[in-house]
Amino acid sequence: MKLEFFIGLRYLMTKRKEKFISLISLISILGVAIGVMALIAVLAVMTGFDKELRDKIIGNYAHVTISSYKGIDYSEYLSIFEKVSRIPEIKGVSPNVQGQVIVKEGEKIFAIGIRGIEPDKEVKVTRISDYLIKGDLKGLNKGAVVVGRELAAYLGLDLNSELTIYSPLAGEKYSLKVAGIFNSGMYDYDLNLIFVSLKSAQEILGINNQVSSIAVKLTNLYAAKKVQKEIYKAIGYEYSVKTWMETNQNFFAALKLEKITMFIILTLIILVASFNIISTLMVMVVEKTKDIGILKAIGVSSKGIRNIFTFIGLSIGGLGIFLGVSGGVALCLLFKKYQFIKLPQDIYYVDRIPVVLEVWPDLCLVVLSALAISLASTIYPAIKASKLKPVEALRYE
Repeated sequence: MKLEFFIGLRYLMTKRKEKFISLISLISILGVAIGVMALIAVLAVMTGFDKELRDKIIGNYAHVTISSYKGIDYSEYLSIFEKVSRIPEIKGVSPNVQGQVIVKEGEKIFAIGIRGIEPDKEVKVTRISDYLIKGDLKGLNKGAVVVGRELAAYLGLDLNSELTIYSPLAGEKYSLKVAGIFNSGMYDYDLNLIFVSLKSAQEILGINNQVSSIAVKLTNLYAAKKVQKEIYKAIGYEYSVKTWMETNQNFFAALKLEKITMFIILTLIILVASFNIISTLMVMVVEKTKDIGILKAIGVSSKGIRNIFTFIGLSIGGLGIFLGVSGGVALCLLFKKYQFIKLPQDIYYVDRIPVVLEVWPDLCLVVLSALAISLASTIYPAIKASKLKPVEALRYE
């Protein structure tokens, strides 16, 4: 062990006459620890929300959506299907018809979204079959409907119940039998969307032999940009091809900005704690003035003195970081396992706090930031100590 590190360790470990220095050292360690722990816990929750909402959105919608301002004829869809199916990264393709209808159940009247699908193709693109809690998509024939759990609860529906809807264009009434109930975990989605067969949706919305869009699922959702270009090459630029990232661009950008903002705000806690490290070192420099003078008198360089106090400051910061990381990881594991806090699902889309702790970049960035702040806090006290002259340090001893 180098002389500077040995002396720095002695200054840290030995009992001091000045108990005040030990107290502010402890406060510095705890300050850094609390800041690091809070930062890790908040970033884990933010990452959890990001991942949870991304999974739900991707589970409910396609990775890539092909549409046209003039609509797509079914024969045109078959041609597109044949072309895009040749792209290796594409796992499934499904046509759908989307629009809005009026629902009337007793005295309750409101508008909801309707989606017409071909069940055998839709299961290859979205996770609707995984979300079913009652019934079966095989029963989704003409005159049948699959509704969300929240809508079923609101209207008092169950399997084989009758749901009355009105076409906004033709003004005609349709009576549909509930063939299934799904629960995606997203309140708005489960309350405001129903599924019917493609033929039924075309009839209800008055767009016979047309589809609104074509949903595409990929083997790797992060290859959406690359596949988008290949789809354009295959079918031409008269169609609109949007990736899941573009469709939800504002939403994910807001989540990212919020995460960065929280990181900056909570890093200020560590920054405040670093002032305690500066105070500790400055008091220590005053207390060890005689020792510094003797060390310089026997040949220890100014750089060596700087290293001693830099090591002490980094040790205080490092211990705080270790305790903060340990506490933050433990807190994340507790939240993940026991779910102490329940959330209103109609506001947050999820009913619990999702926690995802990522070693990179979240945990690594927290540790590196805390180390950088701890190192910066040692600069002034270490330079101050290194500038002491032996004669001045020993004059009054």
